[in-house]
Amino acid sequence: MTEDEGRAKIIECAMSWLGTPFHDDASVKGVGVDCAQFVAAVFMEAGVCPVFEIPRYTSQWFMHRSEEKLQDFVLQFGHEIAEADVKPGDLVLYKIGRAYAHAAIVVDWPNEIIHAHMPVRMVTRAMPREADVRDKPVKFFSLWG
Repeated sequence: MTEDEGRAKIIECAMSWLGTPFHDDASVKGVGVDCAQFVAAVFMEAGVCPVFEIPRYTSQWFMHRSEEKLQDFVLQFGHEIAEADVKPGDLVLYKIGRAYAHAAIVVDWPNEIIHAHMPVRMVTRAMPREADVRDKPVKFFSLWG
């Protein structure tokens, strides 16, 4: 699969999760998913990373610890990139609490992301700088390049 095909497949797979309810530490399309499990499920479904499991985690770990669990997971398959290099299918991580604890798939930066969004309680298309993440620090990651 070429890079362009992989990126397109990620977006196609992510869109197939739209409307899936938000549920901590879950990964069942149409039933429930959180942001980390969503990204993992989409990447596996798209065939851009091997099948793997994310170790269990508490839903509020990022409020009390600085351990970068989500970033460490992402770094297994990709690398950090500059905002100027972001393309469809890349990831944006938002710092929530003490760690980068919210992930979204980029559709068109800086105009659109897809993510399992707890305040909306589902997987949704959104503006990357919505009210609840507008002022949060961000990092970007890619599987390519």
